[in-house]
Amino acid sequence: MLQRTKMPVYERIAIDIANRIYDGKFKVGEKIHGRSTLASEYNVSPETVRKAIKILEDVEIVHSAKGSGVVISSRENAFKYINRFSTLASIKDLEKQMRQLISERQKLDEDLNQTIDKIIDYTGKMRHTNPLTPIEIEIKPDFSHIGKTVSELKFWQNTGGTIAGIKRSGELILSPGPYASIQAGDILVIIGDEKTYERVKNFLEE
Repeated sequence: MLQRTKMPVYERIAIDIANRIYDGKFKVGEKIHGRSTLASEYNVSPETVRKAIKILEDVEIVHSAKGSGVVISSRENAFKYINRFSTLASIKDLEKQMRQLISERQKLDEDLNQTIDKIIDYTGKMRHTNPLTPIEIEIKPDFSHIGKTVSELKFWQNTGGTIAGIKRSGELILSPGPYASIQAGDILVIIGDEKTYERVKNFLEE
C-alpha cells in the first residue's frame, strides 16, 4: 500500500502566501507582514513562518531587504510555484479515481462470477428435478455455422433444444433470442430433454 506524505505546515503557509500574492492581495514591491503578525494570523510559531518565507525566497517570490524586511518581488514566480502543486494535486486525484475505478471493476467482476456460479449451481440442481435438463456445450472454432443467428440455424427445429443463455468472454447473456449470433468460444446453455445433448452435439459437429 502506498504511503502518503503529509505536507508540512510551513509549506502550506508558503503556498497560501503565494496564492495571496498571485490574487493581488499582496502586491509586488510591498512588504509582507512581520513574522509575529503572520504567526498570529496562521496560529503557528514565528519559526514556522520563517521556514515558509525561506521557501518563497528560494523560488524568488520574495526577497529580504536589509532594514526593510521581506518584500514581494514576483507575481509570475508565485504563479509557477502554485501551479507546481496544483499539478501534483491533479495527478493524485487521477490516481485516486483510477484506484476507485479498478476497485469498482473488481467488485463488478466478483458479482458477475457469483451470479454465474449461482446459475450453474441452480441448473445443476434442476437437472434432477426438471424433465427439461439444462446442458452446456462450447462452440468450437471449426463449427461451420459461426456467425449465423439462432433463427438462421433453426436451432430448436434441428435439435429440440432451447438456448436459454450464452456465456461469452466472462459474461452471461440470458435469453439471447432468435437474432443472437453464434461465435467461436461461446458456451451455449441449452434446455431440453434427456436426448437433447446428443442431438445438439451431432448438429454442431456437422
